[in-house]
Amino acid sequence: MPEHAVRRGPWNRNSGVQYDVAMRLLLVEDDPGVLRFVLKGLREQAYAVDTATTGDDALYQAEINTYDLIILDVMIPGRDGFAVCKEIRKSGERVPILMLTALDGVEDRIAGLDVGADDYLAKPFAFRELLARLRALLRRSGELRPPNITVADLVVNSASQTVTRGGRRIALTTKEYALVEFLARNAGRVVGRAAIAEHVWDETFDPFSNLIEVYVNRLRRKIDTDSKVPLLHTRRGAGYLFGPEEENARANDPARKKSSAASKKNHV
Repeated sequence: MPEHAVRRGPWNRNSGVQYDVAMRLLLVEDDPGVLRFVLKGLREQAYAVDTATTGDDALYQAEINTYDLIILDVMIPGRDGFAVCKEIRKSGERVPILMLTALDGVEDRIAGLDVGADDYLAKPFAFRELLARLRALLRRSGELRPPNITVADLVVNSASQTVTRGGRRIALTTKEYALVEFLARNAGRVVGRAAIAEHVWDETFDPFSNLIEVYVNRLRRKIDTDSKVPLLHTRRGAGYLFGPEEENARANDPARKKSSAASKKNHV
């Protein structure tokens, strides 16, 4: 069992907390060159990506983690892509699967689709086509989110991966953008470190590091320093809350909730 696979688990799968997640993918590819190329491109697009190089590792990762999509090469060591796809479908998992292969014969494509793949891309391929097929599969599965997220005067455009506040564009790194998009999609609720690590970082993340705190502080300086209303708040011992403090306070005010409940009772 790979050491890195043990480090990451589905932290919120049984927690009862549902987060509006950033996209997390599993890339299964044993060719080092192709793996580096695709992995670099996907991370530049702000996807959180885990990797596997064998069939057994792919099945283990798919079992312990929740993915929005799996990119699965056919010719991998151990159980090949066909067997992995068949096993995933046998378990009842409906995650979209895009198969990659140098086998471009009609029979090979049919075999992949018959075992449960959703789409098929023959090597060599243009990375732009891979991205287009990913977007199409995510739309089909209902996982693609609306392109614009607005929190107060901050606007996150997921199509162009840009962030503006009060009309001013904020320069962000790829990881900073992925973090602010995740926080914005979960505006108004406390998000813990575990959820951030699961949806913004990949399986190489060290849960004992202070990397999340470092990125949160960098992000806070960029989006809050020149604004009168701060958006990124720390909840000690719980995590982070994104949104105007006044709105969050009103939404979580016990007296307000009690008054609202009494009002509803009087109108029954």
